Amino acid sequence: MNLETITAFIAVLALLIALGLALQIAALRRRLAAVPKDGNVIDLMRSIDSDLAKAEAAINDHAPRLQAVEARLPRAISFTGVVTYDAFGDIGGKLSRSIALLDSIGDGLVISLLVGRNETHFFTKEVRAGSGTERLSPEEDAAISRAMGR
Repeated sequence: MNLETITAFIAVLALLIALGLALQIAALRRRLAAVPKDGNVIDLMRSIDSDLAKAEAAINDHAPRLQAVEARLPRAISFTGVVTYDAFGDIGGKLSRSIALLDSIGDGLVISLLVGRNETHFFTKEVRAGSGTERLSPEEDAAISRAMGR
């Protein structure tokens, strides 16, 4: 090895050491930035503890409401299915609809709108466990099947 190579090696080594020290100084500055200007760490900790207590109280206030919502959630409308069709032969465009609105266990209702040239009929039927409690039309059955993913 010649003198120039050794000098270059020492220079690179010194540069790496200087870079490492610069990173350590930056990390130390970030840590010191958290300390209040007046140096009163105890007051800072008390303030943080007070803020944490307020946050915990807010969370505890929301817990009963969250439990009530979770208790009702299985009964919410979870599945829908829509079938369009021509209910009467005198009008085209598939303007009639059967719409199933069901919860997670298949309870709910099916709404049918039968659109004719001069009138519209509106029907609702109850659905329990994915089946109608009264006789359903093929379109209403199809809407329930779509809602249930069958």
